[in-house]
Amino acid sequence: MKRGGPKGKGRVKKKVFGLRRSKFCKFCVEKSTMIDYKDVKTLMAFTPERSKVMPRRTSGVCAMHQRMLVEAIKRARNIALLPFTTD
Repeated sequence: MKRGGPKGKGRVKKKVFGLRRSKFCKFCVEKSTMIDYKDVKTLMAFTPERSKVMPRRTSGVCAMHQRMLVEAIKRARNIALLPFTTD
């Protein structure tokens, strides 16, 4: 492939590996106003096996619901509904 001069002619294009799907917020789709800390099944979906909280870019949750989700996970951990770590 040719490399261009100072004017940028003949630039090398980057290859895009796969198309990214647009992520959507699960809680916005369900129109839930609050995330309950007692709903352990839902909270477990957002904590992988190492018991860390999934980031927004991975889970696809919007910023408002991510803050609510983290707070609910922390509350559930404090009253021993969720583990802090795995053994």
